[in-house]
Amino acid sequence: MHDLIAFIGSSAALVIANPAAFATFAVLFAGGGFAVGRYFLTERIANLESRIARRDEEIADLKAEHLAPEQGGPSVPLFEMTEVLPPAPLNFNRLLAQRKENRHVG
Repeated sequence: MHDLIAFIGSSAALVIANPAAFATFAVLFAGGGFAVGRYFLTERIANLESRIARRDEEIADLKAEHLAPEQGGPSVPLFEMTEVLPPAPLNFNRLLAQRKENRHVG
């Protein structure tokens, strides 16, 4: 900062001699810097705005989900439940008896 003040102090005679040119260049450079900064930050601003909009939609969806079960019951449809039982145990003695009965002796 001290160097900037020293530079302005040493260039004060030039600025006082040509105030219109100094003001013109100051406005051009300040406007150019603002335009370049605005151009580079526009995409970032749009990205942040879309994230805010998406978050607002998610909040609204979650609030609607939170209120829906209280009003209308469960949101998941219930299907008829059937009981699935394991098969009956094998009776090996009965299988052996059937095998001997079916034997054809000829």
